[in-house]
Amino acid sequence: MTAAPATDSGRVLSAPLRVAFDYTRSTGPVLGAFMTGLRERRVVGIRTSDDRVVVPPVEFDPVTYAPLSTDDLVPVADHGTVVTWTWVSEPVAGQPVAEPFAFALITLDGATAPLLHAVKASGPSALTTGMTVRAVWSDTPQGHITDIRFFEPVAAAGRERYGATEPGAEGAAPAVDGPGPRATKERGWLDGATPSGAGNAPTASESDPVTGIVTPVELDYVYEASPEESAFFRGLAEGRILGQRCPACQKVYVPPRGACPVDGVPTTDEVELPDHGIVTTYCVVNVPFLGQKITPPYVSAYVLLEGADIGFLHLIQGVAADEVRMGMRVKAVWKPREEWGTTVENILHFEPTGEPDADFESFRAHL
Repeated sequence: MTAAPATDSGRVLSAPLRVAFDYTRSTGPVLGAFMTGLRERRVVGIRTSDDRVVVPPVEFDPVTYAPLSTDDLVPVADHGTVVTWTWVSEPVAGQPVAEPFAFALITLDGATAPLLHAVKASGPSALTTGMTVRAVWSDTPQGHITDIRFFEPVAAAGRERYGATEPGAEGAAPAVDGPGPRATKERGWLDGATPSGAGNAPTASESDPVTGIVTPVELDYVYEASPEESAFFRGLAEGRILGQRCPACQKVYVPPRGACPVDGVPTTDEVELPDHGIVTTYCVVNVPFLGQKITPPYVSAYVLLEGADIGFLHLIQGVAADEVRMGMRVKAVWKPREEWGTTVENILHFEPTGEPDADFESFRAHL
C-alpha cells in the first residue's frame, strides 16, 4: 500500500491511497484447460448434469455439486450473441478497452450460459441485444482471460459466416434461445484443429498446460481521516502521540476513535502519551510479499503505550525476531525531525529499552 502526502482541509486530513498486489492462484485441471485453450486462441466450456454448457467452465456441477472434470469439457466458438450489455462511458485504468466500450453478457455458439466480456463499438447506438459479436484475440496470448482483448460486432456482410441472422428478421432466432450448433468432444477443437488421441504426439496444451495465473489487483481511493484521527496525525507531525479518554470508563484509546466502543459516548478528552510502552502481542513475519519494505523475518507487534488501554500496532526492530517477547519494554525510534509529516511513519519502529520485562498481570487485561 502506498500513500501520497496528506491534504489538510483545515478540519480533517485526507490522502490518496493505493492498495496493489498480484493475486496468484493455481487453476486446477478444469480452469487450466480453459486458460490453456485461450493461449491457443480456443475457447472451451463444460457440460453440466442438466446438459448446459457453461463458459468459463466451472469446477463443480451447479445442480448436483459433484466435481466436474476435463472429460466434461467441450469446445465452443469464439463468437456468439449479445444477451445484455451496459455502456461504460468513462473507462478506468486496467479495463479491457481504453476508450468507451460496453460490458456484455455473450452467449458463445455452442454454449448456453453467457460469458462476461468487453465489446468494443463506436457507441451505444451500435449495440443491440441479439447482435453477433466475435472475439479479437491478443497478438501474444498468455493463457489468461485477457487473451481475448474484447469482442467486436460482426458486420452484416459477415454474419452469414457465423450462421447468424439479423435479430428480429424473419426466421431469426430469439436473442437467447438455448445452445447454438452443439460442439462435442468428438468434433474436437474448433477452427479445424485436430484433437489429440492415443498414439498421437502430445500437443502444446498437453505438454505445457497452464497451471496458474497471476492477476494484478489495484485499488485507488482517497482516505479522509476523522477529526479525531486528523488531530492524531497532526500530533505526529509535532512529535507527539495523542489519544483520547472515554469520560465514562476512563479508557484511553490511541489512535483516537471519536467514540468509546464500550460506552458509545464521544471521547472528547485529549491525552498525550509517551513514546514508550510494552509489547503485549506480536507476530513474526516470515512470508515475503509484494511491496514489502523489510526483509523477513521481522516482528509486527502491539505496543501498549504507558497510560493507554489499547495496543498501538508497529514494528519491533533492534533485536532478533526470535528474542521479542510479551512484556518486553520498548521505545519509539523517530525519523529525523526534518522528515516528519502527518504520518505514523514518523516513527521508524520500536526497539527494546533494556529494562526488565513487565509482569504479565500488568498488561493481561489489555490483550
